[in-house]
Amino acid sequence: MTVRTIAAACAAVLAWLAPAAAQDYPTQDIHLICGAPAGSGADIIVRYYAEKLRGLTGHVVIVDNKPGALGNIATEYTARAKPDGYTVYLNGGGVIAANMHLFKKPPVDIVRELQAVAAINKLATMLTVRADRPWNTLADLTAYLKEKGDKASYGSSNPVAQAAGEIYKQKAGVSAVQISYKTGFDSFNDMQSGALDYAIFDPIYALAQQREGRMRVLAISTAQRMESHPDLPTFTEQGVPMDILGWWAAFVPAATPRPIVDKLAALFNQIQAMPETKAFLNSYGSDPWVQTPDETQARLAADVKNWAEYVRIAKIEPQG
Repeated sequence: MTVRTIAAACAAVLAWLAPAAAQDYPTQDIHLICGAPAGSGADIIVRYYAEKLRGLTGHVVIVDNKPGALGNIATEYTARAKPDGYTVYLNGGGVIAANMHLFKKPPVDIVRELQAVAAINKLATMLTVRADRPWNTLADLTAYLKEKGDKASYGSSNPVAQAAGEIYKQKAGVSAVQISYKTGFDSFNDMQSGALDYAIFDPIYALAQQREGRMRVLAISTAQRMESHPDLPTFTEQGVPMDILGWWAAFVPAATPRPIVDKLAALFNQIQAMPETKAFLNSYGSDPWVQTPDETQARLAADVKNWAEYVRIAKIEPQG
């Protein structure tokens, strides 16, 4: 028997086994991979979906936290896992797309080595100022920054915020100096002291500070307003075209049989349809998002291309 004949026979067996495996799926514990530490905002989201999957499947769902390298450790772990539907990765699609350009040698070609299962939510990055500042619109801030020139500064603590900040500067014609921080909390302290004129945060942190009356959100990065916070204006409607959409999704190794992918997608869509899921996601400044595996995979590929441009505009030097 030739090697080609053996390969063809194996493929035929796998094709026959896949529908049967999908029909029975799941029959064992499911591992949800989180690219952030326990107790983080990302971890809270992953644990919410773990609990819901546990209820729908009747099986144990374990959250495995694998933080580090901007999520690359978790991404690579998932891509190399057994493609049987029992290793599922929940993370920001835009984040893992950005890593294709933020590292000189990304460990995984995500479009080829990961398969999207279902979108989870969409969210915006937010430009904020101190609540007692006199700027109530983006135009107010822009006018002030043009007067201050290169003595103005803003803070950001992740590549998405930095990209949004640099696009704003380029399109609004301002020259504020970007200052990087490890966490949003660090930049918040400098903004409160007056060392920073504004900062760009993820929605969880920005909205929490706005609720406490410490900060004011002036603009969000998505092309349209968010359903969860329709009162917050976009950069675009204020004359600064921008469409940086944050989004989360579930992913599995690329070789996972399609019937299992589809069954997983149906499970996630059941969770998305729950009223408590909408309330949960809205509380974190995001909107539920339902897309098919193919639509989500196409969005991932598009974001890999988008991030090549964002990294160029933001002048982010790829890490070794």
